[in-house]
Amino acid sequence: MQIQSVKQIIFLACAGLSALSFSADAETFSMIESKPVSELWLNPGLYSYHFQREKALNNNNFGFGGEYRYSTVSSFTLGLIDNSDRKTSHYTGWYWQPLGLGPVRFGAVVGAMDGYPKMVHGGWFFAIIPTATIEYKNVGANLMYVPSYQDRLYGAISLQLKFKVF
Repeated sequence: MQIQSVKQIIFLACAGLSALSFSADAETFSMIESKPVSELWLNPGLYSYHFQREKALNNNNFGFGGEYRYSTVSSFTLGLIDNSDRKTSHYTGWYWQPLGLGPVRFGAVVGAMDGYPKMVHGGWFFAIIPTATIEYKNVGANLMYVPSYQDRLYGAISLQLKFKVF
């Protein structure tokens, strides 16, 4: 897939999230009531649009991951990806998304990851990443804002498509 096409996909996904969240039935932010659910979602990694375009970072962060949603506001995630530095990263985390605007949930994923050579020599470190999620039947997407951290981690907007298996 050409880079221009991928940029268009991310733009359309962001526009779609915005359009859905500002539809007529989405009046204001609301607190989502926590109710138990049991859903398993799988994903093929993610696509990142890095802010430091001159560094020729890896935008196609393919991999394999899972997310187990145990409530309407919380889920656990784990997986691996080819990271921005073209190294393998493992990740694990907990999504907490108590805010809603129409069908979009907002919050953050708090977790740990490894594999970034300039961050604790490739070892594990903690991160908090603001996230918006939308799910419809068996398809969903997580849109994440990854902040830059000195010259160790590179900031990006990342889109992760996911598919519900049960």
